[in-house]
Parts: sequence; structure tokens; C-alpha cells
Amino acid sequence: MKNDPFLKFNSLFEIPRDLIYLDGNSLGPLPKSAAEAISNVIHNEWGKLLIKGWNQSGWMNEPESLGNEIAGLIGAKQNCISVGDTLSLKVYQALASALQLAPKSGAVLSDEGNFPSDIYVANSLLKQKKLPPVRLVKSDSLESEIKKGDVSILMLTQVDYRTGYVHDMTRLTNLAKKEGIITIWDLAHSIGSLCLNVDQDKIDFAVGCTYKYLCAGPGSPAFIYVKPNHIPLIEPEISGWLGHKFPFKFDLSFVSAPDIRKLRIGTPPVIQMAALKAALAIWEKVDMKSFRQQAQKITQLFIEEIENFELDLELVSPRNPDHRNSQVSFRTKNAYEKMQALIELQVIGDYREPDIMRFGFNPLFNNEGHAIEAAKRLSSIIKDSLWKNKKYTKRNLVT
Repeated sequence: MKNDPFLKFNSLFEIPRDLIYLDGNSLGPLPKSAAEAISNVIHNEWGKLLIKGWNQSGWMNEPESLGNEIAGLIGAKQNCISVGDTLSLKVYQALASALQLAPKSGAVLSDEGNFPSDIYVANSLLKQKKLPPVRLVKSDSLESEIKKGDVSILMLTQVDYRTGYVHDMTRLTNLAKKEGIITIWDLAHSIGSLCLNVDQDKIDFAVGCTYKYLCAGPGSPAFIYVKPNHIPLIEPEISGWLGHKFPFKFDLSFVSAPDIRKLRIGTPPVIQMAALKAALAIWEKVDMKSFRQQAQKITQLFIEEIENFELDLELVSPRNPDHRNSQVSFRTKNAYEKMQALIELQVIGDYREPDIMRFGFNPLFNNEGHAIEAAKRLSSIIKDSLWKNKKYTKRNLVT
């Protein structure tokens, strides 16, 4: 579109020309620069330097140097983010650390919209420590639960992965602070989509992944943020060798590093971090306020276009754009079959149980034209009953 302020970013991504990709909230597309960066690491660093790459190419410092680049996207101070491992491990580390700092005993509170994996991980840790499982409540009950006085930790994912609903992180954190509650926020669906400021909001811990809106690739490493004054007070629940103060002394007794490095566990994933570094270089050029406004504009247009066709689709995302992330979700019967038919028409969204069609928009490679055309094709597969073909009933491993 002529007036699209993000048009200049479109050519930076490897997306087939005829494809409308609306699943960047699940896996971002490949930045062309990431392919070049990976090739450089493989051929020029690993290939030519071999083990010398750890020193000469700075591989060992990547977890914190990338953390400092991520800091700008979430409003954090420098040297309080470490990158590595998976999001599940970072959730585990954050909760274990929060349990050390909680000024009172009490429940770990979350909502029913939290990502199930976070709950699985949390309950595994709480079971090991012989503590009650996470208390799950409806989102609209969170404020009253926080005020009950029996909660020690608030653990939430800012964006509901099914509907795109955005929790008011500032308000909930402020309420928690008044009650002496430690806060943990999962920013997996927030980073690269929302304007964030964890330092200003006085958040205790935050975690997130880098393969969704950030476009760092499948399996790219996660990150953990720790409020700076908490770092000296916590000890890692999982004592990995690279979290040791002197890892290459190979001391059999663990002494944690004095800084954010204490939350390192294993060897940095060098090739994946090269992709992340290339992706972050793109985000350095993005004004997040403008990005957020453009995403709201596109998602609003998509909702209007869909509703103009009067399809059997129920909007389950918030209608208010301030409460909606860069995704739009609809509830419908046979949602899986309809999504498979739509994918065959070169519009890729995804399906979430039990009956949700989900569409993610990223202004770096999505525009208003994509929203209009995707709505047309969705209308076609529903009105012409294209989705009723039996081939669309076969369930794939990944939905």
C-alpha cells in the first residue's frame, strides 16, 4: 500500500510471492540477513576457525550481548537479560528465583488463559517443593484474587495465545506490588508486538521466546529478564557449568557468577544466536509505537472485512484494539478444516483447540492488502463449502 510506513521492511523477509503469511505470531518468516549470518558462522567461523571461534568470534559472550539488544525492545536496563535454552527452562528459572524472593508464603496465581506449558512447568517445580499447584482463575477475577492477601507470586502471560487479549501489565503489576507479590511475565507474544517497559513497570521477572514476532527461527533461544537489584539475591535452581563464576576452572563445587550470567545453563547455541542477532538488527530500525498503530489498523481492517461477508465466524479477540494484540481469532465449527482449506488457497494462519481460527499480523511483512485478500479467500472457502473436502479432516502433528 502506498501509505504503508513499513513497506521498506517487506523485502527483508523470505516469503513466497503469492503467499499471504498470517502466522508470524507462531513462527516468524526467515529474514534474508539471518540466512547470510548463519552461512557466515558455518563457513567462516566454525568452518575456518573451529574451536578458536569461541574466543575470536565472541561466541561465548553472545547470551549477554544479545540480552542487551533485547533490552531495548522490552524497556530493560543493560546487563539484566540472558539468552539461551528454551522458554520452558526460563519459566522454571524465573519461578524458582521468585520463590526465593517472595516476602511471604502463599499461592502462585495465574489465569486460565495462560499458556499451558507455563503451567505444566510451574506445577512440576511446585510439586518438587511440596507446594500447592498454581491457582488458576478467570482473567476478570485476577484483581480480586490479588487483593485477597494469600498470593505470593503472580505468574501471567501478557497476551492470551488463543484470543490475543492483552493484560494490562502495568495495572496488574502495580496491584501486585501493593500486596507484596513477586511478578513473573511471559512476553512470548508481546516482544516485537507491543510497547514494553519492564523497568518502568518495576517487573521482577520476565521471560520470552524469539521465534515469533522477532523472526529468529524455529528453536531460537529464549531469554530471561531479572530486575537488577534481584540479581545478587538469587541462586540458580539449575546450576549449569556456564553459570559458574569461573566455568573453566572446572571446580566440582558450584559458585554462581555474580551477575546475570548465573542464569546460564548450557553451551550457547551459536548458529541459532547468529540468526537472532541478524533478526534483532532489523528491529533496531523499528519504531514500536508506529508499529503498534499500524498493527491495530491492519487487524481492525481484517475484522471489518470478515464481518462484511457475514460469515459464520464469531470474533473472540477483543474488539477494542487497545486490548488486542497483533492477532485476530474467530470461533467457528470445523475450524480446523476451514483453516486447512484456507492454507491451500495460500493464506497461512493456524488453528487452536477446540474451535479457533487464528491470524497473526506483523506490519514488517503484512499490509492492508493482505488483510483484504485474506478475508476474500476465507469467505470463498466458507460460502462455497470448499472446506468440506475430506482431505482437510486429516490432522497434522502441528496444527
